[in-house]
Amino acid sequence: MPRWESFDAFLTEAGPVTSAPLRQALVDQLLAERPVWPWVEDGRATFIFSDPGDHQNVALNLDTIKADPPFAPMNRLEGTNFWYITREFAPDDLLDYLLAVDDPMTPLATEPDVAGRIARHWRPDPRNPVRMNTAHTAVSVLRMSQARPFPDWSAMPNVPRGRLDEHAIDSAELGFSGRKLWVYTPPGYEGSGLAYPLLILQDGQWMAGPLQAPYIADALIKHQRLQPLILAMMQSGDQQEREREYNANDRHYQFVLTELMPLVQTNYRVDSNNVGIGGVAVGATAAAHAALKNPAVFTHLVMISPALQNFAARFENAERLPQRIFQSVGRYEARGRFIKPALAARDILQRRSGVAYRFVETGSGHGLVGFRSILPEALAWVFPGNVR
Repeated sequence: MPRWESFDAFLTEAGPVTSAPLRQALVDQLLAERPVWPWVEDGRATFIFSDPGDHQNVALNLDTIKADPPFAPMNRLEGTNFWYITREFAPDDLLDYLLAVDDPMTPLATEPDVAGRIARHWRPDPRNPVRMNTAHTAVSVLRMSQARPFPDWSAMPNVPRGRLDEHAIDSAELGFSGRKLWVYTPPGYEGSGLAYPLLILQDGQWMAGPLQAPYIADALIKHQRLQPLILAMMQSGDQQEREREYNANDRHYQFVLTELMPLVQTNYRVDSNNVGIGGVAVGATAAAHAALKNPAVFTHLVMISPALQNFAARFENAERLPQRIFQSVGRYEARGRFIKPALAARDILQRRSGVAYRFVETGSGHGLVGFRSILPEALAWVFPGNVR
């Protein structure tokens, strides 16, 4: 049996102890008894940091904290190396966070070297094994009791794996060369001789990487939640190029229609009557633009956290829409940029007949953790398998 049934019980016992060595001994016993943190209890989560260094301050870094910097300072248990903070969360919250150690605590708005400051002071939680890793950084993941699952899809055993090919592609429409295109084909593709549905996904470096789209597809196909399909995951440019190319840009639509799709159709067996397009964030905005421009080609649409300003009238007035549409938004995303336009689009699309439409609000912010958590539902909705 554990010695402490709650974190408050630990504090109640440790607080009155006047001897620093005895108090540290209680901390050591707690960490031996409970090596994995945060400690989630009902609607609360307790985060800790324990390190032998002589640190001046430790803070919890959460995007949902409305401050600059977005920190909640931790408390130090006097006479120990133990820092802690307890905060309340919604039961379905799934959020990424970092620990800021010896950060100057000054506003980021006036920081001349944000990247350097992050590298020096911000770190994942060493006591939390659940992380989102990217090429540039790693964040820890808080998963409350009713949050969506957040597994490592690549580590699932006994799942037949599809194939992932990498191509280089140039674009006259968008003026780039040598970007990567990852194409996933499902298990059994090589010997089947069949034509397969195609789903084009923006931000291919995320889709084929930390969002784990190919691994998610493998698992969903195995359990008949997703049709066997081809995923074409197109690399985006740097942030400035990404914004310019994806924001309702006709050139991007032309690139997809006249340069990307022909390459995929030439090299893979595609069912041209069963094509979808999707993305996350501004990539989802680009997907919505393409699908509204040509719903006869893009009959399936995935929009995860899109910025849909100026799209409500387009959805309302469109003579034709994609046959199946999935849309999601995070509870903690910026209200003006994401939530209000998302709800306006939802209200319109729910009224439109002839569209299989699904809307989901996640307990997440605008980031890869929330995107990955909802991606399985998005894929299974737009190209459903035999199990409903």
